[in-house]
Amino acid sequence: MSDAAPLVEDVPARPRRRLMRRSAWTQPLGLVGAALLVIIVLLAIFAPWLTAHGPIDQVGRRFMAPSAEHWFGTDQIGRDVFARVIYGARVSLPYALQLVIMASVIGTLLGAIAGYFGGWIDGFIMRAADLVMAFPDIILAMAVVAALGPGLFNAVLAVVVVSWPIYARVVRSMILTIRDEPYVQSSRLLGVSTARALWVDVRPNVMGPLVVLAALEFGHAVLILAGLSFLGLGAQPPAPEWGSMVSEGSKYFDKWWLSVFPGLAILLVVLAANFLGDTLRDALDPRTAKAFR
Repeated sequence: MSDAAPLVEDVPARPRRRLMRRSAWTQPLGLVGAALLVIIVLLAIFAPWLTAHGPIDQVGRRFMAPSAEHWFGTDQIGRDVFARVIYGARVSLPYALQLVIMASVIGTLLGAIAGYFGGWIDGFIMRAADLVMAFPDIILAMAVVAALGPGLFNAVLAVVVVSWPIYARVVRSMILTIRDEPYVQSSRLLGVSTARALWVDVRPNVMGPLVVLAALEFGHAVLILAGLSFLGLGAQPPAPEWGSMVSEGSKYFDKWWLSVFPGLAILLVVLAANFLGDTLRDALDPRTAKAFR
């Protein structure tokens, strides 16, 4: 009888742990963020089937107010604003994702090298990161784009230049706490190469915070790319990019729909990325996951 008691006690333990892991994804903000991103991505994918007009087609009179015929109205040359907004997701989202991937890869590699080797390599990489972070993101990005020339791809490269340090600092700080762990030291003593030690022993411990940071930075990437396009340094007309649409609409204050709808698209993507990033942090970080128990 006494031997069977512990077995009975252990039965509900596994379902309880599963529920604890799932509980982070039952948070309202996480569901709202995921739903918003899914809806926006679906709108971008099915844009040709959701509107009969292309993003550069002149389909009506100038400055038509929102109506049943043109849901978001028309712009200064008669293009359908709704078509331009949903086609704009095809421009803003892929470039922002490309930016985040490039910055995270560069920052992760540099942060891993700095944290694992230390010494003068660590000092050199971190001083370079401090130098980049000493300037406001948008100002430094404007300087880089001015050197490379206006254009959306050059804007992406400029934002990568100003975005990699945050990934490098996060990865370095985590590796500094991991590299002296017994399992990492044992790998070194066994003669495991540095690349394999970083991939096998260190990578699983930094992936969680890195995914959270990338999700949060996705919204920032959309925002800063839109800011560069607003200033005329990113997407060039007639490309249907949200930042450039807000810039064009700002010239006509009485035609509110020209800026409001692309601005709302930027707002929704940034909010969705922040909501999703917070939920991922709660789900992947064991320290914050305790709050869901």
